[in-house]
Amino acid sequence: MPIHNETELFCINPLAADEPANEEAPKDPAPQPEATLPPPRAGNPRGTIQFLTIIGQVEGHIVLPPTSKATKYEHVIPQLVMCAENNEVDGLLVLLNTMGGDVEAGLALSELIAHLGKPTVSLVLGGGHSIGVPLAVAADYSFIAPSATMTIHPIRMNGTVVGAPQTFEHFKKTQERVEDFITAHSSVTRDRLQRLMMDTDQLAQDVGTILIGEQAVQEGIINAVGGLHDAMEKLYALIGK
Repeated sequence: MPIHNETELFCINPLAADEPANEEAPKDPAPQPEATLPPPRAGNPRGTIQFLTIIGQVEGHIVLPPTSKATKYEHVIPQLVMCAENNEVDGLLVLLNTMGGDVEAGLALSELIAHLGKPTVSLVLGGGHSIGVPLAVAADYSFIAPSATMTIHPIRMNGTVVGAPQTFEHFKKTQERVEDFITAHSSVTRDRLQRLMMDTDQLAQDVGTILIGEQAVQEGIINAVGGLHDAMEKLYALIGK
């Protein structure tokens, strides 16, 4: 019986012996072919650009119907703040194709772009009308496509209007805010801007002026005529400085 117990114990636990078991060493795994692996992604040596599109109508405090294309300012403001705070972003390119919209929302976005703290370039594609003008000139440098248009006109108000002197004063102050911003961030003079806004020969049943491509540059509102490549090259140059 004792011999049987020793044999049973030895069979159950063979590693209890003083000498280690004779086992083959594990083989190294076969190396993977490096040619099939994608190369590591490298950052753009000229700088990292963030794109911001402002399309349709700039929506303010009143929600537009679902059939209207709109840029909601409460969505764009956080994007601009994150762009300013993100160390990996070197510059901002604003692409505009807007019919205008809420004045306060448009001015809020314009002020953020103008004081972003990083190089900014804007490009008007299609149209940059109404409050789209301050949005376009807010950047450090602005471009307009040859076929793009900009409509310069006074501010308007929808809904109930109280027929009182205070209403006129409110309109006047709001108009001055828009004019102050445009003249501060472009080369157009206030007198010329007001003449463009009050022109009665171009718009049917309205006052204002339509500027196409090069005309916006000649008036001193936009810096240059160009496309996406021109805008990106200019932004890279500003980042390099």
